[in-house]
Amino acid sequence: QVQLVESGGGSVQPGGSLRLSCTASRITISTYSMGWFRQAPGNEREGVAAIFRDDSTRYADSVKGRFTISKDNNANTLYLQMNSLKPEETGMYYCAASSWLFDGTWKSLSQYNYWGQGDQVTVSS
Repeated sequence: QVQLVESGGGSVQPGGSLRLSCTASRITISTYSMGWFRQAPGNEREGVAAIFRDDSTRYADSVKGRFTISKDNNANTLYLQMNSLKPEETGMYYCAASSWLFDGTWKSLSQYNYWGQGDQVTVSS
């Protein structure tokens, strides 16, 4: 079965950085569009960034200029570099894969076929 496994989360002070990884098995990420989502306690899951099959990227307005989504097709791994982290960005971070992602709906959860289990990111002093 398809697996997406996130890693790299943890605790960091405000202004700090983390790099999340998402390693895929049973799918080849170069043939999928990929996304990162986060969910704070009590909130809905929201789209953070996406990378399409042509390597074009999209970001939520709140993270533009601070977060970078990338992938290593040889390693079959997706990344999210997060800089200048804020306390309100605490939450579970999920990676997801989509075989039919459209530009205008990349933040929609229903556009993604597969999801990871998530990794916790805590931003606190």
